[in-house]
Amino acid sequence: MVSWATAWSSAKVIGQYVSFYNLVFLRFFFGFVSLLPFVLLRKKTIPKIGDLKYIFIPSILFFVYNIFFFKGTYYGLAGEGGVLVTTLNPLITIILMSLIRKKISVNDIFGVCLGLIGGFIIMDLWNKGIVSIIHSNNLYFIFCSIAWGVMTIFFNYSMNRIDPYVFIFLCYFFTAIISWPFTDLGDLDFKRLDLKFYLNFFLVSIGAMSFGTSVYIYVTPLLGPSKVSVFIFCVPFIAMSTAYVFLNEPFSFNVGIGGLLSLVAIYIVNKNKSSD
Repeated sequence: MVSWATAWSSAKVIGQYVSFYNLVFLRFFFGFVSLLPFVLLRKKTIPKIGDLKYIFIPSILFFVYNIFFFKGTYYGLAGEGGVLVTTLNPLITIILMSLIRKKISVNDIFGVCLGLIGGFIIMDLWNKGIVSIIHSNNLYFIFCSIAWGVMTIFFNYSMNRIDPYVFIFLCYFFTAIISWPFTDLGDLDFKRLDLKFYLNFFLVSIGAMSFGTSVYIYVTPLLGPSKVSVFIFCVPFIAMSTAYVFLNEPFSFNVGIGGLLSLVAIYIVNKNKSSD
């Protein structure tokens, strides 16, 4: 969650250097390459052709999510995006799981509501109003939330059929392939790419994705999508804090209060250790 939170600020930085589609391709290409040694060392079996559909659909969602992610951080506030997406993600995931399984626990409902309140406090909706959520630039973040919620469900069901390491590895590979037709690497101006770019790109690709997202995908079938998704509630406070430090974006007392409520929400939903 820490690696994800810092990625929001880093994404805004690298978005000033490279186009959105090039960033998506480069992010997943380097993610794929960084995981290659682990997959080779573990010598896991490649899935059958018929099982590739469980990888292809999440890969499309990965592509869609990342386009909205880079566009949202470029046109909007990185900290605000980190709050909005990570506050809505658990709600969308738990709603989808309740529709699929036709049940939802009281702990889940209470925890998600508390997490939402924490997110709203962080975003200061009491003063800004609900209209601030549906601002044109924030629509990218709302689409991010929907895409990630659906992806979390696919992670849960796909890895019941495919080894987690192979699943993650091939997801990154397929997403890089999907994004390739939209890229124009000839547009890259390497003279503009300084240390600031490379450091932030490392945090976005290797830090947030190869490490952070891989851990999230791996743990999803172990704890269940509802419980795993609620851990995202701890991202808003960190995202707003890093955006304040590195991007000079607004930070106020309500961020701390909302962050505390979000942590309580994580505890409540995860008190019951049974998976979804």
